[in-house]
Amino acid sequence: MTERRDSLTEEEMQALEQEFDAEVRFRPLPPLLGWVVAGVLFALACYHYYTAGYGIPRATTHRGVHMGVTLALVFFSFVAFGRPRPSTPGLGAPLGLPLADWVLAAGALVAALYVPWIFDDLAFRVGNPLPIDVVMGTILIVTLLEATRRAMGWPLPVIALLFIAYAYFGQSMPGVLAHPGADWTGIVNHLYLTSQGIYGTALGVISTYVFHFVLFGVMATRIGLGQLFIDLASALAGRFAGGPAKVSVLSSAMLGSISGSSIANTVTTGSLTIPAMIRIGYPRHFAAAVEAASSTGGQITPPVMGAVAFLMIEYLGVPLTTILTAALVPAFMHFFGVLVQVHLEARRRGLRGLTKDELPVAWAVFKAGWLTTLPLFVLVAILLSGKTPYLAAFWGITACIGVLAIQSLLRNGTNLKGAATDFVAGVWDGFVVGAKYSLSVTAAAALVGVIIGVVTLTGVGFKIAYMVTSVAGQWAESVSAGLAFLPFDVMSVPSLTLLFTLIMTAIVCVLMGCGIPTTANYLIMIAVAAPILGLLGVQPIVAHFFVFYFGVLADITPPVALAAYAAAGIADANAFKAGNTAFRLGMGKALVPFVFVFSPSMLLVVDGFTWSEFWLSTLGAMAGIWMLSSVFAGWLFAPLRAYERVLLTLSALLLVVPSLWPTIIGVLLVLPAVIRQLPMLGQTPQPVVEPE
Repeated sequence: MTERRDSLTEEEMQALEQEFDAEVRFRPLPPLLGWVVAGVLFALACYHYYTAGYGIPRATTHRGVHMGVTLALVFFSFVAFGRPRPSTPGLGAPLGLPLADWVLAAGALVAALYVPWIFDDLAFRVGNPLPIDVVMGTILIVTLLEATRRAMGWPLPVIALLFIAYAYFGQSMPGVLAHPGADWTGIVNHLYLTSQGIYGTALGVISTYVFHFVLFGVMATRIGLGQLFIDLASALAGRFAGGPAKVSVLSSAMLGSISGSSIANTVTTGSLTIPAMIRIGYPRHFAAAVEAASSTGGQITPPVMGAVAFLMIEYLGVPLTTILTAALVPAFMHFFGVLVQVHLEARRRGLRGLTKDELPVAWAVFKAGWLTTLPLFVLVAILLSGKTPYLAAFWGITACIGVLAIQSLLRNGTNLKGAATDFVAGVWDGFVVGAKYSLSVTAAAALVGVIIGVVTLTGVGFKIAYMVTSVAGQWAESVSAGLAFLPFDVMSVPSLTLLFTLIMTAIVCVLMGCGIPTTANYLIMIAVAAPILGLLGVQPIVAHFFVFYFGVLADITPPVALAAYAAAGIADANAFKAGNTAFRLGMGKALVPFVFVFSPSMLLVVDGFTWSEFWLSTLGAMAGIWMLSSVFAGWLFAPLRAYERVLLTLSALLLVVPSLWPTIIGVLLVLPAVIRQLPMLGQTPQPVVEPE
């Protein structure tokens, strides 16, 4: 992977994605078993496609079928230890799959289907389970832990085990964390037989909404919508200074609207944009960081937003359109922050844009690929009409199938047999891959149900809330006392308490995100953090978005910045340096959540919304991000002097405060640098060359 190459091959992209994303590290299967597994995956996708359009069965049955088949497929698709490797068929490995995996798959399937099977008697079993119920529940919990470990690694299963231990040994816990405890029968009863554990909201959202949108994203990519976004971004942004980097930001924003995976976005767009960035003069680590920071925006960009948007509609009880509306401005702020830093870095280095010969023509690109946008318009239109999200996904997938049929006919002309073969292969491939990409997120959501079940069983969420707010309150009083000499109040004690609580919550979110995926991180943190922020008067939708944003930030936060490391692999750059730079580029995602907690109007759909608060907080945050970006780049309109960096840093901190007087003072602090540098605007900078 050197700068002389225009892009990676499809095989190289797949290898790179598997290296950094355990969720797609599938094992190679012998031909016969491979066809069997593919057939089951296709059938699972068809089941969800049909139920989305024609009605979803009873919740417990639907969730049990989805979880049982998915967990069985996890044991077929992921190896127990080490790198994925093929197995040789034999006595200990029927059809090439180790016997232990057959046993685990069968156990998971039977235990998951057991609850739907006894559903008519379930009301009589809850609170008084039969021995067979406890056995089946134990089997499901054990296989669920192992399935999640295979698909995602150790962190989430370890956390789940710690929560189970907390439920069991409650009487031995210190201080406020102590509780009466529960025996194993009571734990299994709560986690397995009630709707507050494994079969709860998290699994319901994955099986009812997320699967369908993952399938839509894969099908939309198969028909060429992702490539259209990349080509359009190149045509629109490539000619400006540092063009390939701006293409990276814009294409990642567009591609992120249909894909919720940071690493997949990084590999897909980065294989094209990173070599181009390096070619025009960006350092390798910076090129990798730009792509990683941009690609992490996919999970916060409407209309798909990954799994979390659909979890929010269940937990908050609001329509999906409310979540998508609330996400608009914060998503814009993230990409704005990356774009500003890219632009300032390009100006500082005197980097060119792409030439006319290197760029596609926007109209020609859209004319050739406009048909691929039809499914996205169908999806958005149905969502905005107020219909259920899964019905919108059904018609979006149907539109993808229709476009695929038209494309097959256009490619094959009068060869109808060839067109039919091409079409069937496309649908088969899209459905199989879409179902395969949902395996790990289902296992994680079901296991998070264990954690949430322990929280509801023990009440630990409110215990932690009390502890955190008490500590934050003590810190706030100490800081307030230390600032008493000032003739004015910087922040009140309640505001300082909220600030320290937010900082602690953000740190925990990022640390949790280093080991577990965004969806699981969000579910755990909202079970624990929502009571904390609720005690301090934060509106639920604001609390959910705060936790969500810092969970996503973990993908570009060292030491486990997986999206940045994947981009560094493409750029042949220092991975840790790329991660640090990506975190700096994604500072908008770190600053903006604090702004919308103190100024909720930025989310547009909150109680007490006012346009004056919205514009003050939004424009102030944009200005603050610009000033802080200038400090990092050492460039505003020309090179910054040392005192100007100090002024701009203070200005940035004041501008992001959603209050009138700090904003005015922040603007005044900027003026000396602006007045000195404004005459230099438009001058060609000297190229900067730094060692990598």
